[in-house]
Amino acid sequence: MIRLRFLSAAALLTAVAAPVLADNPQFQGADPHATMIDGELWVFPTGGPGGSWAADRFGAFSSRDLKTWRPRGELIRRDQIAWIGADGAREHFLWAPGVATRDGKWYLYYSVGPQNPTPSRIGVAVADRPEGPYRDIGRPLVTGGQGFEAIDPMAFIDPNYGKAYLYAGGSAGAKLRVWELTRDMIGLAREVPVETPPQFTEAAFMHERGGVYYLSYSHGRFNGPDYSVHYATAASPIGPWRYRGAILTSDRRHKGPGHHSFVQTPLVRG
Repeated sequence: MIRLRFLSAAALLTAVAAPVLADNPQFQGADPHATMIDGELWVFPTGGPGGSWAADRFGAFSSRDLKTWRPRGELIRRDQIAWIGADGAREHFLWAPGVATRDGKWYLYYSVGPQNPTPSRIGVAVADRPEGPYRDIGRPLVTGGQGFEAIDPMAFIDPNYGKAYLYAGGSAGAKLRVWELTRDMIGLAREVPVETPPQFTEAAFMHERGGVYYLSYSHGRFNGPDYSVHYATAASPIGPWRYRGAILTSDRRHKGPGHHSFVQTPLVRG
């Protein structure tokens, strides 16, 4: 298990004086998207470099041994996103980054909240390297509304057919939506109608193994005993889903497993 400090991004709406930590914390972060890059495990969390919980920037960390973690610096800041104040809301927060790479470029997808008084939005920024700097494309990719909360983006490139998909949504509306991305990864080619799987709340993650597509996601409230990770499988990245049950749940010692990612790693802890 990666040794991180986990705190739900939703808690950033309020002042956090003493977050609940994992047994063996290594660095501060939430909503982690983990992926292997050139033999290193990279983690892209909510929360900026230096342990910032202002939700105004994103950072990244990497490790070759799961014990020593290298801060990768600042990816993008809130004040570098020109459209972020166009909704007229008094304050904004950056949450839940997800990364993808294609044709030599890196893409950082992220949530801009809160949901009220204006709808949440999803943005995307582009870089030449995983550590950035990332440049926002100048417009939101998805805007929430009408019961849909535009949060927790996850981009997945189907290794079997080459199409790229964006998964997003959850929380209050608890609705999953999926779009096929354009080849350049910064536009929406079309929305793909999908069912919302049982027990879905937020934080969809897609991966494929042996021709089976695994959709995992969070269920419950971020600060409650029911917060957990569930999954469903399908023969395609857009369903139909077969619900398989819970993967991680709270117990007497460990509370609130939720936003997550899967990664296949050759790393072995010594």
